[in-house]
Amino acid sequence: MESTDAIEVCHLADPAATDALGRRLASQLLAAGAADGALLLLRGELGTGKTSLVQGLAAALGISEPVTSPTFALAQHYDTDAGSDAGTTALVHLDLYRLEPGAAADELFAQEEEDARGLGAVLAVEWPERLSFRPEGAWEVALSHREDGEGRVARITPPGFTPPGVTPPPAAPAAPR
Repeated sequence: MESTDAIEVCHLADPAATDALGRRLASQLLAAGAADGALLLLRGELGTGKTSLVQGLAAALGISEPVTSPTFALAQHYDTDAGSDAGTTALVHLDLYRLEPGAAADELFAQEEEDARGLGAVLAVEWPERLSFRPEGAWEVALSHREDGEGRVARITPPGFTPPGVTPPPAAPAAPR
């Protein structure tokens, strides 16, 4: 682990290491989110391992069906098939890549976040930079290719962390009542 603009920096040698990080994050997200679910924002260029990380997350949540990028479907809901929670939605996987930044991305996010919270599911969002705001209470993983071409780097930031000397981003607008 390195100290930078995030709480933890991981060097990921291959897709198996990215999958393992997703499995480890699952327990942290569940512990932090309790019954309301949890929110994970995944940043990174194409091919940096966002979906591989979600596959590990899904496996740790007890999801055995194949997890693929929802780039064309925009959102996928996955049910667990483990124990007494069988058939309960454990993961909502959202991909905002094809949406224009702003209203369309914000609207889809709001809908899926409400569904995920109601179900107590983890909401994993790829391409959150399409949103016009940074959602409150979100974990963030920024994935990038290593400069030497040997694997990837993951920068993990928990909710509420702001590096020293940085102004926090604006929070999500209050929901209309």
